[in-house]
Amino acid sequence: MNLASRASRLVVQSSLMVALMGLGVFSVLHPYLSDDEDLYKQGRIDEVVSQGPVTVQDIEWKLDSMKAYTAILNEDGEAIQLDAPAGSIFVLATLTVTPRKGLQLDDQGFSCDADLRDSKGNTWEDTQATGYPLPTFCGDDDHPFTMDKPGKVAKVYIVPKSVVPDLIGLTVEDFYIHRRVLITP
Repeated sequence: MNLASRASRLVVQSSLMVALMGLGVFSVLHPYLSDDEDLYKQGRIDEVVSQGPVTVQDIEWKLDSMKAYTAILNEDGEAIQLDAPAGSIFVLATLTVTPRKGLQLDDQGFSCDADLRDSKGNTWEDTQATGYPLPTFCGDDDHPFTMDKPGKVAKVYIVPKSVVPDLIGLTVEDFYIHRRVLITP
């Protein structure tokens, strides 16, 4: 066997081995890298929007403000009593939400969940602050919503004081199509 023949055979064998290793790695990792539902459950953010507006699940969202407070005041200027551990901070997010065609309005209300998120992937659900001047959920009888008409809503979150510098925005999501959007202030 001559040198050229050996070299070409070595090249072919090496190429075949690299191709087979690549196929093996792809076969092993493909289920993990492409499983949309698992990635969604792990907290994947699909889109980042600065303030908005962004439409998710037939609701148009716009973040008007997001600020941290030591107390949340009612219409009379008195502190609203919320069940919060010592050392907690209240984060108040004010949003403009617009129900769009395709959303079902039940008694002029609908579900509008938005979670507070920090840079480490931690999330907090909002809490009801009865007596706040704005509605704290989108099903308030005193503040009915109308299709294609913007309305204001306030979201109140109770978080440890230490995470306030790491807060990055609110996440809104559509579970059915596995889409999560981060709205930053």
